[in-house]
Amino acid sequence: MTHAADRILEGLDPDQREIAECLRGPVAVLAGAGTGKTRAITHRIAYGVLSGVYDAERVLAVTFTRKAAGELQGRLRGLGAEGVRAQTFHGAALAQLGHFWPQFVGGAAPQVLPGKVAAISQAVEATGLRLGAEALRDVASEIEWRKTSMLSIDGYAARVGDRPVPQGLTDEQLVDVHRAYAALLEERRQIDFEDVLVLLTGMLESEPRAALQMRERYRFFTVDEFQDVSPLQHALLKVWLGTRDELCVVGDASQTIYSFAGASSSYLLRFGAEYPHAREIRLERNYRSVEPIVRLSNRLMRDRPGALTLRAVRADEDRTRPSAAAAKQRAAAAPSFGWFASEHDEAEAVADSIAAAIRAGTAASEIAVLYRTNAQSARFEEALRRREIGVRVHGAQRFFDRADVRQAIMLIRGEAKVADPRPLFQIVSDVLRAGGWSAQPPEVAAQREKWEALGALLSLVDEMPDGAGIREFSDELLARQRAHHEPTVEAVTLSAIHAAKGLEWSMVHVVGMSEGVLPIAHATDDEAVAEERRLCYVAFTRARDVLRLSGVEGGGRARRAPSRFIAEAGIAI
Repeated sequence: MTHAADRILEGLDPDQREIAECLRGPVAVLAGAGTGKTRAITHRIAYGVLSGVYDAERVLAVTFTRKAAGELQGRLRGLGAEGVRAQTFHGAALAQLGHFWPQFVGGAAPQVLPGKVAAISQAVEATGLRLGAEALRDVASEIEWRKTSMLSIDGYAARVGDRPVPQGLTDEQLVDVHRAYAALLEERRQIDFEDVLVLLTGMLESEPRAALQMRERYRFFTVDEFQDVSPLQHALLKVWLGTRDELCVVGDASQTIYSFAGASSSYLLRFGAEYPHAREIRLERNYRSVEPIVRLSNRLMRDRPGALTLRAVRADEDRTRPSAAAAKQRAAAAPSFGWFASEHDEAEAVADSIAAAIRAGTAASEIAVLYRTNAQSARFEEALRRREIGVRVHGAQRFFDRADVRQAIMLIRGEAKVADPRPLFQIVSDVLRAGGWSAQPPEVAAQREKWEALGALLSLVDEMPDGAGIREFSDELLARQRAHHEPTVEAVTLSAIHAAKGLEWSMVHVVGMSEGVLPIAHATDDEAVAEERRLCYVAFTRARDVLRLSGVEGGGRARRAPSRFIAEAGIAI
């Protein structure tokens, strides 16, 4: 055992350390919100590599978004586990399909559609129908659900009566669109993202030589967010493993919020039945949120399947976890609920609350407004911008896709080609000034977004190790750009709750907590309402220090009641 491996275990709490030392599978980690699951699994992988149990090149860590994969990769690199691959299911599958297709099928693999909607629109026209943009997106979701649920079109046709049918279509017409879309892709020799998993799974099942190569390449698997695994992803994982059980899965059934896309927490909850010798370890020490928020979240999920009982960790509690990462249990105020007559009144009150918090010293980047649907964002964005508060709409244009950011990175990479003995901060700030950045924020609000984006690039200099030069910084930017590992932009985040999963802020406003909004109007049965409750739980547990909830009554026929989840969480109305 090396000293470097021993150091990996320092600073872990007892449960996290148990996970890190449990290097052979199968292992199921049931990890509540804010309990340090990413810390636990990255330290487990790094400990396995540095202790010699794992060959880094034979470890695959799988998650669901490129951002999460980038974060895993960055943490592993920082822990000394260079060579471990962290990818999304689709990213890993696409790379493997591109590798195996020429060997076992011949020629290049089919082209992957960048998106379904354009092709679906053409398929709809081929059936003699016309649909609006929203209905086309709904059809795309149904096609994704069918494929991730591993249903043929005939199998889907037998169940379509139990599925939501997009507006403007009958059951029969919806099935016809599925057939027309499949025929169009076959004619063009194209596949969509779900087909990537379908084709790779089929290839590995039917080609023993391909499966052997894959299993020689990867022996140890870690799957994060395992509650979001679909039947198709589970099937691919089983093919990857073969007869082996070197698998560590991590998840929280209370955060299953993608059932509409085929995700099922059943694989997490039944992991012990699938692997009878599996070890199960729970993470229930919440290091993120103050005690009133934890208590509220526990009440919301009490007695629900797979629910964990979180315990807020006090700053003065005896533990080995570094105090900087622990939730500081200040004289925390209980989460509040505001009830407003109109959407305008709610937006104004939320914007006033945020403005007051910023004046009191809370950074704008530590504040978020979370909502059920993207259509709710505009009024909050407008109210905040009127107060000259920077806004970042999460899920809109990606940071590294911005033209001004791409130009700045290009200038920095150009500067890296020339030896420059000056301090890194000075070099980067001079490059950014040449691109229009200044130390003082612009007076014109329209220019603020660019200023904040370039300032976020400059802030990354502080994250570089001592002695790093412009070449190292340029390489770090390129790695972040490829992984979509975005820096922090000094602005209030507006986000749909689905997109906020995995993130956290000091202050969170959860808005639109009215019946028909959260839970959403089409959640009419127990299963759908349970999904909305889990979505609400995810929203609550994004907050570290302050959680403020609000809803709108409206008027006339649109009059609504407060969300049932307010009462379930024990908040007085």
